[in-house]
Amino acid sequence: MKKIFFIQSHFTRIFFLILIFMNNLINQFSLTISLLQKNLEFVLLILVLLYAIHILNWMCGFRLNYLGIFPRKLFGLIGIFFSPFLHGNFNHLFFNSIPLFILVSFVLLSGFSVFLCVTGIIFIIGGLGTWLFGRKGVHIGASGVIMGYWSYLLVEAYYHPTIVSVALAGVCLYYFGGLLFHLFPQQVRTSWEAHVFGFCGGITAAYVCPLLLAL
Repeated sequence: MKKIFFIQSHFTRIFFLILIFMNNLINQFSLTISLLQKNLEFVLLILVLLYAIHILNWMCGFRLNYLGIFPRKLFGLIGIFFSPFLHGNFNHLFFNSIPLFILVSFVLLSGFSVFLCVTGIIFIIGGLGTWLFGRKGVHIGASGVIMGYWSYLLVEAYYHPTIVSVALAGVCLYYFGGLLFHLFPQQVRTSWEAHVFGFCGGITAAYVCPLLLAL
């Protein structure tokens, strides 16, 4: 009888642990959905800004592209901060909009201050790396920033695993795993350098932002 009682109590304990785990899981995802909805307006505002800039650029005959990154040219340094807002055509912008919308939403789940820190580091490292080592020409587009957000979310899930961070990393790998191939030279007009250094910027942000925000 004691053995039977032990088995029953053991399974009861497991059952309650499973219930607690499932309750925490539901609460975590409910909170995540709530935060995604809360941040939706801000994310859409970013996209509206990108399209507004692109329309203005198109109306100006794409003269705003002179604010892109011109490697090793002194005036090209301004592109470190402006190039992610510029795109070569509407297709370029559209295909950047989808991953940007999702990845910005994911990074914002960590808080607005974290988002600003991560974005700033990706801009600086991605832009400066492209300026130093990029091919001659003008480098524009948000794809380097996208690569940075992507790598940040993966590294963050690895070093600070939570139910939500691991789930987000899973989504990043499943739906955006093909981004990994953009780290290598492909089309001549594709700035793979911005992809590589943006990727490095995201990894750096995962290490540096917790230190900066703790100051």
